[in-house]
Amino acid sequence: MTYSIALAGKGGTGKTTMAGMLIKYLVDQGKTPVLAVDADANSNLNEVLGLEVLQTLGDAREEMKTGVSTGMTKDIFMEMKLQEAVIETDGFDLIVMGRPEGAGCYCAANTLLTQSLERLIDNYKYVVMDNEAGMEHISRLTTNDIEVLLVVSDPTRRGLQAAHRIVDLTEKLSLNIGRKMVIINRAKDGELGSLDKVLKEYGLELAGVVPEDADVQRFDLDGIPTIELEEENQAVKAAYEIFGKIV
Repeated sequence: MTYSIALAGKGGTGKTTMAGMLIKYLVDQGKTPVLAVDADANSNLNEVLGLEVLQTLGDAREEMKTGVSTGMTKDIFMEMKLQEAVIETDGFDLIVMGRPEGAGCYCAANTLLTQSLERLIDNYKYVVMDNEAGMEHISRLTTNDIEVLLVVSDPTRRGLQAAHRIVDLTEKLSLNIGRKMVIINRAKDGELGSLDKVLKEYGLELAGVVPEDADVQRFDLDGIPTIELEEENQAVKAAYEIFGKIV
């Protein structure tokens, strides 16, 4: 059975970096194979993982709208494009959702994509899905249940308010999610105490805190994949401790 973990959060919280650390953790712990899914419209999980993307599922939707080659059914076409979009690496694979660029209805393409993606996901022990703040696209593009939703927040009241809204949205959408937890990222010493009251106010379950780290910032600025951070790095160690309690 596939164990699915989704990450969400407002922009600038380090959500995608945290997704990369989770993938690194699963591979380091031998919990493979892992499928990394970039479901953020502003796709950049590949940069965190040090991979180049040549094909997205959004490209497949566009191609299906413009016409399928003679002699090929639409479902076979979409299955072929799905396989082409999978970037295979050692321990984990990556697939990028992308987004449609043209106007018009994508209902048929999305339906076929959902069916193909569900079959693909069944081949993996773990799925890590990096999402944008809204969660509607999870219910549109996959039918798999989600065991854990990790909402990444910065150490501010506004960040936790955004996390609360994301969790509230998943409940309004009636998504089947086992646990919904918050990771406070880039925290400085002494900040958690002042935020504990806010967590309780919004009824948020805290998964853990990841400290602000100069190496993480340097890797990001220099364009170095953060998946290459050493396990001794303080942010990686804190993240691994969190993931060890969840997985």
